[in-house]
Amino acid sequence: MQKDNIKRICLWSGPRNISTTLMYSFAQRSDTLVFDEPLYAYYLKNSNAKKYHPGTKEILSSMENNGTKVIEMMMGFHKKPVVFFKNMTHHLLNLDRTFMQNMIHIILTRDPVEMLPSYAKVIENPNLKDVGYAAHTDLFNELNYMNIKPIIVDSKTILINPKLVLNRLCTLLKIPFEENMLKWKMGGRIEDGIWAKYWYDNVINSTGFNAYTEKNEVIRDEYLQLYEDCLRIYEKLSKHKI
Repeated sequence: MQKDNIKRICLWSGPRNISTTLMYSFAQRSDTLVFDEPLYAYYLKNSNAKKYHPGTKEILSSMENNGTKVIEMMMGFHKKPVVFFKNMTHHLLNLDRTFMQNMIHIILTRDPVEMLPSYAKVIENPNLKDVGYAAHTDLFNELNYMNIKPIIVDSKTILINPKLVLNRLCTLLKIPFEENMLKWKMGGRIEDGIWAKYWYDNVINSTGFNAYTEKNEVIRDEYLQLYEDCLRIYEKLSKHKI
């Protein structure tokens, strides 16, 4: 249940998904503010990821490191009636999650055969915590325990027919679909995190949702076990997708 008239939407994603594309899409709405991974600095400060994520020093020095203060910001006053927070699920770490009862939640998932090769180009030797699949399952179970039904979306489904899926998503969010969610001007956004230069090239150079294309990259031998672990989780979560 919302605590005020502001509709707070949390997108929970793993890396190398289309979470930034969705952030750009929601940013086109006339009624919406967007925030890019507000818990990233908190995550880096409190995990070993600080040792290998690009731009760690810049992120830690430019963002709020205190996760509780970030949540206070998220739950505070905003100038528009809809607020869209793009988050990585594994950024939650050990935070008190009672705030989730006052938000609407989208869990964005993706077939790991399409995610892992892309992620490994930026982060060498990724593990299950890095890619967020296990955290998705934990979040899904926790939300259900709190009697909150998250909306599960597969990135492939969106790319195949963005207008149809965004219409369906907006209906579930109880906000009107806006046609301008499908297109935007090429270039970065002011809301982009300072890590955009490492991760966002494809989105920054886009003007809308790129058409879905099958990925042909082979999973390297050293990532096969990780891929199999991710695939089992992905398949379970996909049973609940819209």
